[in-house]
Amino acid sequence: MELRFETRRSDSPWVDAVWTCVSEQVTAMTSVAGVRWGLVFYEQEGRAFASVTGPETRTRTAPVPEGATFTGIDFAVGTSLRHVSTPALVDGGIDLPDTTGRTFRLDGGRWETPGPDDVEALVDALVRAGTVVRDPLVAEVLRGDLPVVSGRTVERRFRAATGLTRGAVRQIERARTAAELLAAGDAVADVVAKLDYFDEPHLARALRSYVGRTARQLRAGTGGAIGLDLGQRLTS
Repeated sequence: MELRFETRRSDSPWVDAVWTCVSEQVTAMTSVAGVRWGLVFYEQEGRAFASVTGPETRTRTAPVPEGATFTGIDFAVGTSLRHVSTPALVDGGIDLPDTTGRTFRLDGGRWETPGPDDVEALVDALVRAGTVVRDPLVAEVLRGDLPVVSGRTVERRFRAATGLTRGAVRQIERARTAAELLAAGDAVADVVAKLDYFDEPHLARALRSYVGRTARQLRAGTGGAIGLDLGQRLTS
């Protein structure tokens, strides 16, 4: 019983990662908090589905279509859909209607359903059409630049673009990194020091809130199916 992930980085500035997954005898998983919105395409028993997924602020148990094959796009933080505000997607999502194995409908247009190697071409087309947009100020902040606007303006635009505060983004990303390090075999004390957690109980609380696993479970690979690629099979 497992979810088999493969993940790769993207050379598109609009995309953080592209992933594929196969669900084998899985009907539920631990969903992990994440800061990115995405598009997910999957096929099950000859039927095709597509959805927009939003950032998630906490861990939860989520249903999984059994025997399905998925392709997913995790968009870069600060990008968004023109017709749906990212805050409206937080801890939720939208099922896209009229999806086939060849095409899907989004923002009033019909687009070709991508395979893992076609994602960047689809995203380029969505960007050219103005369906996917971004706030350049958020990109500046994420690079560590200091925009010439007030802190209040930065926070307002950051939240409008991402649905989250900058603090929430840091906390969630740190917990996900901790989970990956622990699953790769790092000692708990080393993860605490490397990621600047105050102490081990602080790390444990973050893992419980955002990942839904203990450090021991992550190191042992136990706890059941989880919506996070912990196999460290990241390719470029």
